Amino acid sequence: MSKFHFVVAATFALGLAACSEEKAEAPATPVAESSAPAKTEAAPPAAAPAPAESVSGSDVSDAAQQACLAAVSNETNEGDVTVLSSEFSQANSEVMVGVGAQRAPWRCLVSNDGAVQEVSFSGSEGAL
Repeated sequence: MSKFHFVVAATFALGLAACSEEKAEAPATPVAESSAPAKTEAAPPAAAPAPAESVSGSDVSDAAQQACLAAVSNETNEGDVTVLSSEFSQANSEVMVGVGAQRAPWRCLVSNDGAVQEVSFSGSEGAL
């Protein structure tokens, strides 16, 4: 064997030895046997587009508030009505209306386009 062949063979042997040492040091991870195809992660869903008219948190449309004022005024025969509070909901928003000088509390459920669903007195009868 020539000196050149010996050096090549020795280098090759050292390379194999280094590879086998690396493999021996690395912990073996068990491979699960499965006939199911490998799952791939799907991309996260795209954000939903914003509605054309955005209404946030407790914002009740002016049309809905005005419809409630008119409905409560009609129900009570009282022209002195004012919005005390309102709470937005995608189904039906709630508008609390004060009636008369004492601001007697009335509850109004109204859709966001102003269709009144329900009007009711929310105070206690006869309370001073």
